[in-house]
This record gives sequence, C-alpha cells and structure tokens, in this order.
Amino acid sequence: MEEGIIKTAPDIEKAKSILKMVETTLELIDTIDSKKFASHVIKEYYEVIRELITVILLLDGYKTHGEGAHKKLIEYIEKNYAEFKVHDITLIDDLRIIRNKISYNGFFVTDDYLGRKRKDILMLIDTLRVIIYKKL
Repeated sequence: MEEGIIKTAPDIEKAKSILKMVETTLELIDTIDSKKFASHVIKEYYEVIRELITVILLLDGYKTHGEGAHKKLIEYIEKNYAEFKVHDITLIDDLRIIRNKISYNGFFVTDDYLGRKRKDILMLIDTLRVIIYKKL
C-alpha cells in the first residue's frame, strides 16, 4: 500500500465499537439546533463519515496514520469502492476542509449550506453503512 496506510489484521471488535460511537454521534446531531449551530452539525457529520470510512479500512485490514491521514481515508474509498462517484468524494473532501477551518480558524458555516448539503451527507452515511453491514 502507499504512505500513510498500513496493512493490519482486520479488527471486527474495534470496528463494531467505532460503529456504536457513530450511532451515538448521529443521535447527538439530531438534538442540535442546526440553525444556531450549523458549524457544529457539519463538523459532527464529517466525523461520522470519517469514522465510517475508518471502520471500512479496519474491516479491510488497513489503518491510516500520520500527517494527512484523513485525506488518505478519502483516497482509499475513492480507489477501492466504485459506489462513490466524483461528487461524493468531492463532498467528503469539502467537509474535511470545512471541518479543519472550523476547528483551526473558527470558521462559521451557514445553516443554508447545511440545508443544501444535508440530504447528500445522509446518503453518503447510508452508503457507508451498507458497505459496512455487508462486511460484518
């Protein structure tokens, strides 16, 4: 494999544990006032997507590490899972960039952006879950 991705034994227990955390994060998102806290919702959605991709790597027997690990996750699913089209990968990468702006620069997302992207984000999450449940 390439730099930043390490071959490991598949780890089903860790994958299930992360999956459980993802479910609680999705419950948390449902309780957040998305008009008032759009940035927080976007950040949490990105974390859910990142964790689901991490679960796929764990089940495939890989993990990422080091600088650019989040980008490597996105590249991995782009290369290995045809279910994800260019617009899906672009959205995930946009969410990664926005999450970094939120975390490191205090960037604020408008609730309008969230409103326009939520449906696509939820479809991505569903696609990732389907892949995972087929592997479990």
